[in-house]
Amino acid sequence: MGAEEENNKRWPQWLKPLLREKFFGQCKLHADSHKSECNMYCLDCTNGPLCSLCLSSHKDHHAIQIRRSSYHDVIRVSEIQKFLDISGVQTYVINSAKVVFLNERPQPRPGKGVINTCEVCYRSLVDSFRFCSLGCKISGIAKKRKDWTNNLSDSDDSYSSTSIGKLKKNDDSFTPSTPPLSAVNRQIAKRRKGIPHRAPFGGLIIEY
Repeated sequence: MGAEEENNKRWPQWLKPLLREKFFGQCKLHADSHKSECNMYCLDCTNGPLCSLCLSSHKDHHAIQIRRSSYHDVIRVSEIQKFLDISGVQTYVINSAKVVFLNERPQPRPGKGVINTCEVCYRSLVDSFRFCSLGCKISGIAKKRKDWTNNLSDSDDSYSSTSIGKLKKNDDSFTPSTPPLSAVNRQIAKRRKGIPHRAPFGGLIIEY
């Protein structure tokens, strides 16, 4: 399984399509209604932004409402945390409700004295958070996982090369040793088998 495919399986199938959508346009099906603003999204169908009147066709589906803050899309924590782990993403309080931003909001440079910033777009954050938005969390975790996979692959290659080098070195230096002849073996080797030797008292000793 590739790193990108594995990363895609980490997140719900509706998340990336949600982050790519453009909300707050006028609904083509209900253009004459004053409720035609498309600020709803069905997590089951993932077929684009919906207006509140479109939801009648999505009964028993999981739908969420997108809101706006400073021209950026946000969603209430109470809604999104039912379907997604938002740990590490900074929350903001808007109209007395906690929200998270859908996508990154880069800033030219962090303010003075800022220590903690978003790991992706470098926006200033409170110390306990890592990302400024859901989009940055996806990008940041995907990058870390890719770096980890590459490091693991490099380590495996290095280990294999080192192991092969050691084996080759050992093979080159290996020469089978011949065990030294013992005193008895040397004596036998010197004697010619089958040749009679005269005993001290004139008799013959026959070796078989």
